Amino acid sequence: MEKSSSKLTCAITCWGIAALFGVVVAAVLISMSGWMFLQGAFMGAVGFVVLGVLLSLTLCRDLPHLSEVRAVSSAPAPTAAPDAPSAARTSAIAAAAAMDTATADATDDVAAPAPAPKKAAPAPTPAPKPAPAKPAAAEGEGTKPAALAAARAGGADDLKRIKGVGPKLEQTCNSLGFYHFDQIAAWTADEVAWVDQNLVGFKGRVSRDDWVSQAKLLASGGETEFSKKVDKGDVY
Repeated sequence: MEKSSSKLTCAITCWGIAALFGVVVAAVLISMSGWMFLQGAFMGAVGFVVLGVLLSLTLCRDLPHLSEVRAVSSAPAPTAAPDAPSAARTSAIAAAAAMDTATADATDDVAAPAPAPKKAAPAPTPAPKPAPAKPAAAEGEGTKPAALAAARAGGADDLKRIKGVGPKLEQTCNSLGFYHFDQIAAWTADEVAWVDQNLVGFKGRVSRDDWVSQAKLLASGGETEFSKKVDKGDVY
């Protein structure tokens, strides 16, 4: 009866110490180590169980009867058992390290989200190519107008009455077979291009001074401001 009572008292004492140890471990881990509440509570429970078992096995074995204690009181003291609290603390530290390792493994197992693919930059819009410049008519381009071997009866017209035709250019026109206003007035665009390219030293003069329009007016008997000046002798 006395042995059972002693065992019960010892067990209550041991598990009470273990409970206090578990609470201290949990409080220290949560407040000083930055652990979450559940993690600290778990480690406190581990410490409680480990220390309770160690203390119960170490201190609460079959206790000798009081008479037996008196009989052996004079016997040399047995070698001190290992410090139970130290063993319990070592077990708690080992359990905490295992918990850290498990938490780290669980964190590593969570795959990091794949980075979103970069949106391809839009291709630059090519600058519009400038329209190629229209090349100047080459020598012989166009159609040569109808020419005369010589002026008609009554003589050649005074081509100098056309603005842009001077004495020298009049001679060039005559050398090409052009003597009269009605010849020039009848030129087509292709024929104007040909004459523009074959007036040596005066290329482009036909188009620039619009000989065709002037020649049409003069061929019909009309006058231009320039032809009036020529008739008065104010130009040549």
